[in-house]
Amino acid sequence: MVKIFLYPLSLLYGFAMYLRNRAYDLNILKSTEFDVPVISIGNITVGGTGKTPHVEYLVKLLKEKYEVATLSRGYKRKTKGFRYVESNSTAIEVGDEPLQIKNKYKDVTVSVCENRVVGVEKLLASEAKAPDVVLLDDAFQHRRISPGLNILLIDYNRQIKEDHLLPMGRLRESVHQMRRANIIIFTKCPDEVTPIMRRILSNDVGLFPYQKLYFTKLEYDKLLPVFDAESLDAGFYKEKKHAVLLLTGIASPKLIEKYLRHFSKRIETLTFPDHYNYSAQDIQTILNKFAALKAEKKIIITTEKDSMRLKNNSGLTDEFKSVLYYLPVQVKFLDEEKKSFNKKILNYVGENKSNRELHKRKNSGKS
Repeated sequence: MVKIFLYPLSLLYGFAMYLRNRAYDLNILKSTEFDVPVISIGNITVGGTGKTPHVEYLVKLLKEKYEVATLSRGYKRKTKGFRYVESNSTAIEVGDEPLQIKNKYKDVTVSVCENRVVGVEKLLASEAKAPDVVLLDDAFQHRRISPGLNILLIDYNRQIKEDHLLPMGRLRESVHQMRRANIIIFTKCPDEVTPIMRRILSNDVGLFPYQKLYFTKLEYDKLLPVFDAESLDAGFYKEKKHAVLLLTGIASPKLIEKYLRHFSKRIETLTFPDHYNYSAQDIQTILNKFAALKAEKKIIITTEKDSMRLKNNSGLTDEFKSVLYYLPVQVKFLDEEKKSFNKKILNYVGENKSNRELHKRKNSGKS
């Protein structure tokens, strides 16, 4: 019933997005191109599609050969303007996802700026560490920059064919705008996607000849302590004797719950909104929930992204810190698609890297 009342709002939203995209298509609104390889990673829906693990995959792929920089707006940060992300930055200053990337890849330039054009210009102006390639995080709708490669992520478990535009549904813009993507990736897939399902999904997204379709899944690693807790021994993964309080502030914790059930017979879940900043009252609620778990062995498990927001929280007690672990996650391509994807990315950056030298000569005034 509620959706019936939201339908007119979705029509208005859709019309506004149509006008905006049409203005960019007709060059009424200008998109900026840069003389450096720019790769955009984003989605067409609200909610988690695994953007950060995919950005991290690209960082890992490119960083050994190229100077890589990532740029995002730093969602829910309390600061403004362009900022470099440092390992000792806080999520309040730069956002949880950029901080996660920086903590994992300390030698890579990570930055935030709500104006992406200004952000890329600042990165390119760096005399010490100008990038060979810029990764734009969550930028599919950010058409003020024209990326050389546009990667669109779609959650395998939440198909878009039956979805609707905001606020009635989860679509940020019309599915027809998927045509702007060079690469479409179905994320959070099961271990196997049958050939028939691949064909169905290819038809669902209306794949164009110039687009390439891939499938990835999330692969979890061993639990790690957020603070100074002892590393968990092999018994945790074999004996199923630990009770677990799962603490998440992400779009959907279902995949994590499913994974942890391999190692624990009792899991209690506390969910908060995505990118949630935990208050002192929230911490007490978590501790009360943890105390109510009647088990000889028990721990609190959170996501890597949540750990970025928790580790600088001044309200955490020593007890909380001693039992708090996070679950690392990474992207894995299905079948043999990894080689094809890596080759496509590396070829794009390699073929366009020479433009960076041209950009430098232009800025220096040399012919």
